[in-house]
Amino acid sequence: MSRSGSAVDRLLLDGTGRRPRADARRNLERLVAAARSAVAEVGIDVTAHEIARRAGVGIGTFYRRVPSRGALLETVVIEVLGQALDLADRSLDDTDPWRGFHDFSVVFVRLRAESCGISEALGGACGPALDEILAELRERIRLLVERAQAAGAMRRDVAWQDVPFLLAAVATGGHTLRITAGAEQWERNLAIVLDGLRTDRPSSLPGVPPAEPPMREAQAVP
Repeated sequence: MSRSGSAVDRLLLDGTGRRPRADARRNLERLVAAARSAVAEVGIDVTAHEIARRAGVGIGTFYRRVPSRGALLETVVIEVLGQALDLADRSLDDTDPWRGFHDFSVVFVRLRAESCGISEALGGACGPALDEILAELRERIRLLVERAQAAGAMRRDVAWQDVPFLLAAVATGGHTLRITAGAEQWERNLAIVLDGLRTDRPSSLPGVPPAEPPMREAQAVP
């Protein structure tokens, strides 16, 4: 599916060239917004009934406005990933190669950290429907990495293929070993990863370190 235009505009294309009724467009806009929030909170397995409930429409309206649940979710995911691609293109135009890579990495990791469904889609859960846009993302990351390395801003022993795995590893869960992550944990993780990729100076870490469990609870662990 092409990613040109908004998700609403792409879903309205029916090959007739007819202008949709205002109420039809409003309902579709509500469904797209509801699908986007549901993908973020629930993931790509969210049901049509849940999306319709969030949009405040009946299931009949849902199926009159969109071809299928899968088509709606695919279009929404492509729109979100398309925004990441647009940022990557702007980052490639940055006169500072490291800054361009850094700014893209922050937004890319935020997408993974804040949207369950986008993280699943980047992991391949949507199947071949996203092959084209994922290939474009891979190409942008390759260019960003190689540009930073050519400028001497990134260590050269790291392959560009390493970088998507490093960025994916940054978005962790909220708990591990009964340690509770801070509100800015993924930002701290990313700062550490980016410093490991740089060839010069480390940056200050955002937020505070993760919180250990209370002493009583910690002692109870064998």
